[in-house]
Amino acid sequence: MSDVLVLNRNFYAIHITNWRRALSLVYLDHARVVDQEYRTYNFSDWQELSKIVLDHPGGYVRTPKLSIAIPEVIALRAYNQIPVSEIKFTRRNIYEHYEYKCCYCGYKFQTHDLNLEHIIPKSRGGQSTWNNVVTSCIACNIKKGNKLPQEAGMRLLIEPTKPKWRGSSSLVFHAGFKVKASWQKFIDNVYWNSEIER
Repeated sequence: MSDVLVLNRNFYAIHITNWRRALSLVYLDHARVVDQEYRTYNFSDWQELSKIVLDHPGGYVRTPKLSIAIPEVIALRAYNQIPVSEIKFTRRNIYEHYEYKCCYCGYKFQTHDLNLEHIIPKSRGGQSTWNNVVTSCIACNIKKGNKLPQEAGMRLLIEPTKPKWRGSSSLVFHAGFKVKASWQKFIDNVYWNSEIER
């Protein structure tokens, strides 16, 4: 089945949800389906439109009583905020934050050639936090071992930092979801209308 892009009331991308949740929100009249021309549809309008659309890219949900197209984009009716969130401390986000580079040698690697490296080893009281975990290649990780960088004769070329939330562009561009063609104009809107970091 299909993921659905969720917009706030001002058509600003804020979330990605599953098709069941999206249809529930439309059915409960908390959201409207949005098409490529920015037209909106309530549940009954979308149900009627689904009868005449022969091929929908998102697919269909079929029951004994109805067949309804799975929307690709919905807009919430009341919510107009932009949610503030923190970037989750996940392996994918750590790799993306350090651009798949080893923070010791500075070279870029494939994910299977990278490790998560505790600057202060866990065995010596180091915590699993943004300020203590970086990416390192296998060779640098083995060389450092259970030592502090200075004890191993190594230094960090890339200092550990916590990534900053960049609004909806963080959600859309770094969530690991395949971006659909129908989402593109809404994502472009996020890209072009997000405030640039000073």
